[in-house]
Amino acid sequence: MSQFYDALESRSPQEREAALLAALPQQIANAQQNSPAFAEILAGVDAASITSRDALAKLPVTRKYQLLERQQAQRANTPFGGFATQPFGKAMPRVFASPGPIYEPEGQRSDYWRMARAIYAAGFRPGELIHNCFSYHFVPAGAMMENGAHAIGCTVFAGGTGQTEQQVQTMAELRPAGYIGTPSFLKLILEKAQALGTSLPSLTKAMVSAEAFPPSLQQWFAERGIDGYQCYATADLGLIAYETSAREGLVVDEGVIVEIVRPGTGDPVPEGEVGELVITSLNPDYPLIRFGTGDLSAILPGQCPTGRTNVRIKGWLGRADQTTKVRGMFVQPGQVAEVCRRFPQIQRARLIVSGEMANDSMTLHVETTETAPGLAQLIEDAMREVTKLRCEIQLCAPGSLPNDGKVIEDARSYA
Repeated sequence: MSQFYDALESRSPQEREAALLAALPQQIANAQQNSPAFAEILAGVDAASITSRDALAKLPVTRKYQLLERQQAQRANTPFGGFATQPFGKAMPRVFASPGPIYEPEGQRSDYWRMARAIYAAGFRPGELIHNCFSYHFVPAGAMMENGAHAIGCTVFAGGTGQTEQQVQTMAELRPAGYIGTPSFLKLILEKAQALGTSLPSLTKAMVSAEAFPPSLQQWFAERGIDGYQCYATADLGLIAYETSAREGLVVDEGVIVEIVRPGTGDPVPEGEVGELVITSLNPDYPLIRFGTGDLSAILPGQCPTGRTNVRIKGWLGRADQTTKVRGMFVQPGQVAEVCRRFPQIQRARLIVSGEMANDSMTLHVETTETAPGLAQLIEDAMREVTKLRCEIQLCAPGSLPNDGKVIEDARSYA
């Protein structure tokens, strides 16, 4: 049996890029015609002209808080804020809710959330029983995984969350091939099994998500005979990327277009630089165009040693929303980006807020090769104009700032 879920995973990067960019104008047109929200957001955009990543990068980024704001404003007329293209009924079997609340539709297609690819990469195969411990209540996580497992040809036990002793009993009696859920809950189940003196020999693999999965925990599972892999997905987008047996980053899913942009902007960063993950989904029922996840990551160079040819990301590296309050005023990454756009000499910048609360100061560290007299003063004046706050400027050599995606670093003492 192939190690790949389908032939899409091993096609040439050129073939994949051509297919994604061919589908992009159709998805944008679909969003404009059938999603009232994107009809407004993308007003005036010629969908047929969006055939390259450069063209895509010129479209506005829609962030999660904007999705929530639209849903809240339009809740009397539609629960989805005008983003969904399908009405209630046969085309939308279920609706879920995430904190906010943000409501997400589920369409009727097999493997609607595209989770099968990640589950297959974690070692699950047709004819196996999976113990699914993601929640089936309110949130879509349980259904996302179940849909993917069914697409592979697996049977699912809907374990859900809690009731650890009953989870152990069920696993001992049904003998599932593996577990799907959060890594922390699997650890609790295994510890409870040990406390009860119950052996779970059938449990040899796991696909985990929604939490950090450090190497130490991965090793802890391995010592108990369980090979665990992680995936990165959201309730809005479904699967974004997944881990393979190579354990070198996460391979991007075949149904999304991934960009890494500078936090607070929609500007793509060079390969390898940490920035915010912005995703364009090809899901026709919920067409999210340039959706800002708020999560930080970076593109890894090269291809996965398993032979999968899609790009890889480093995984979750933190949050992109670094808005902070300085002397009673909010300072945002977008304001730093606005100042940088005024000076082509600036390659990268990082605003460090230091001191103590109520007695804090700002220093903008700027990577540039230019040391012309007066540049620092001009940047300082621009920062004051944009943020309404005083800011010192420190010019530094290119490559000297940390590559961690931070545009604003809060280094204050909160003692």
